[in-house]
Amino acid sequence: MEIYKNKLITSLVMVTTLSFSSISLAENYDLVIKNGRVIDPETGLDAKRWLGISAGKIAKISESSIKGKKIIDATGLVVSPGFIDLHAHGQLLPSARLQAFDGVTTALELEAGVLEVDKFYSNIAKEGRPINYGASANWSMARAMVLDGATFNGVPGEALGVFSLPNWSSKLTTKAQQDEIITIVEKAIDAGALGVGILSGYSPNSNRKEYYQLHKLAAKHNVSTFNHIRFASAEEPKSAFEAYQELISVAASTGAHAHISHLNSTSARDIEDVAELVLSAQKQGVNISVEAYPYSAASTAIGAQMFRGENWKERLGNASESDFSFNGQALNAKTFKELQDKDPRSIIIFRYLDPEHSESDQHLYDISQLFPNGAVASDGMPLIDSKTRRMVTGDVWPLPESAKTHPRSAGTYSRFIREFVKESKKVSLSEAIRKMSLIPAQILEDSVAQMKFKGRIQEGADADIVIFNFAKLTDRATFAQPILTSTGMKTVIVNGTLIIENGELIRTAMPGKAIRREVK
Repeated sequence: MEIYKNKLITSLVMVTTLSFSSISLAENYDLVIKNGRVIDPETGLDAKRWLGISAGKIAKISESSIKGKKIIDATGLVVSPGFIDLHAHGQLLPSARLQAFDGVTTALELEAGVLEVDKFYSNIAKEGRPINYGASANWSMARAMVLDGATFNGVPGEALGVFSLPNWSSKLTTKAQQDEIITIVEKAIDAGALGVGILSGYSPNSNRKEYYQLHKLAAKHNVSTFNHIRFASAEEPKSAFEAYQELISVAASTGAHAHISHLNSTSARDIEDVAELVLSAQKQGVNISVEAYPYSAASTAIGAQMFRGENWKERLGNASESDFSFNGQALNAKTFKELQDKDPRSIIIFRYLDPEHSESDQHLYDISQLFPNGAVASDGMPLIDSKTRRMVTGDVWPLPESAKTHPRSAGTYSRFIREFVKESKKVSLSEAIRKMSLIPAQILEDSVAQMKFKGRIQEGADADIVIFNFAKLTDRATFAQPILTSTGMKTVIVNGTLIIENGELIRTAMPGKAIRREVK
């Protein structure tokens, strides 16, 4: 695949970086991690090593002891690249802290994105983050600007506001309006956005030519598109299979790299045919990448177009309102309609598979989770206070008990290891780490230079590192208690700075950096 072309170049850059840093540091490292089981999924390293860290970089990997100003004893623990989340809607400080306990060192808002990009990066930089952050350009918000007269200020979580607007999700655009939308998105790319976030699943009747033009724009600027596909149904017409055909078509015809967000929830019961289609396209050279999260329940705003229309329940696999919950409580037809009308921004949870009680559902679930070269990504949602109905923001820790979200916002990565490495043993620990660190970095590195130095334990790589107890690592977040932190994550290091030590958050540590393309 196209996204893996630069491995050799990346390795050479790292070796060159090391040659300089090793000599100049003379083993006077800022931080040393000793005797850990070091796993680097790119080189295949899985052995006991010592790491020397200086100036935010991994400067030395040694089989023997080295000296440093501070030493962390990782005996009996796994030392891994920090996990990279390509699909993190919770771009607020409390969400970043919650994800850090799950091993996430970089969390990016790519499927939806933001506007205005400059203000987004400025707002976060002023507040600070413990982990790295970044975003794509939000097509839905650009549509809302043109069709609804909306304005945006780069505030994290602001995209939820579009669900209260009537036109962006349901109206076709004229050629002049399409041009205006493309201009807004291009301005955001020029401001350093990481690609184009396309929520076509929330505007399923939007123009096909508009979708094509977005991919032409992405190809022009050598950035990726991040796609919530147009339809989520096994029924034809307007099926998920048809939507994936559309994505493959525009990627092939424009040459753009198209990334598929949450292959699991948008494919659901049609995943076997969809997976075959996508794999075949990849083998033919179409530049497509894939992600999924390890849960069988989705989460989104109740005002979404997929929950409207006469036959929406049938199209979602004969769903009923009881398959949905809000703030931990099951909905019925009356409360579903009331919430949809009065507060369409409300975040609900929808169970679309039941692998715990169905072997066939487990089979479908596994196909999406174990897709070859697929990334793990959380689709983590903002934290919503169930009392005030507002997002939880600011320097808050511990989180209030009233904070609600999907448990994937807290436990995606430890859950994947628990389910697929420890319990079912369907993948090795190294492969799981590859899906959570290296593959996400490779998906982005052709267009985002910073990512060439992430997702790896190599000399010259960024010191984004997690140290965990494999036997004790597990997710605790549930649908009833969604903000319980994962356990077993002993130490988390971002850009060479500890943000979690001995399982405790260092509240003042804010070493997270902006992941951003060059501003034009």
